[in-house]
Amino acid sequence: MLKEYRKTATIKAEQFNPDEYVPEYVFNNLERVPWTTSEKLENMLSILKTGEPKPDWRIKTIEGDMKINPGDWIATGVNGEHWAIADEIFKKTYEEVE
Repeated sequence: MLKEYRKTATIKAEQFNPDEYVPEYVFNNLERVPWTTSEKLENMLSILKTGEPKPDWRIKTIEGDMKINPGDWIATGVNGEHWAIADEIFKKTYEEVE
């Protein structure tokens, strides 16, 4: 039988903005070779515009490295673990506590 459940743990979260601050558990994986044509095109366009390849931001999680984009949220759980949450999902799922 399908039942409804609510998250009960309180987390800490901050919105990821690499122009302001990059936490030590977030890194730019520039060594990764882009595999898709669209990634290669994005990197070529970025190099033409800025002189540098497009950043490939990753966050270290307990399940391995996870892609994170500027504007996503970094959640920190009750055991200090981190994970990324897309902004749209974060706003639908979490609300700030006093």
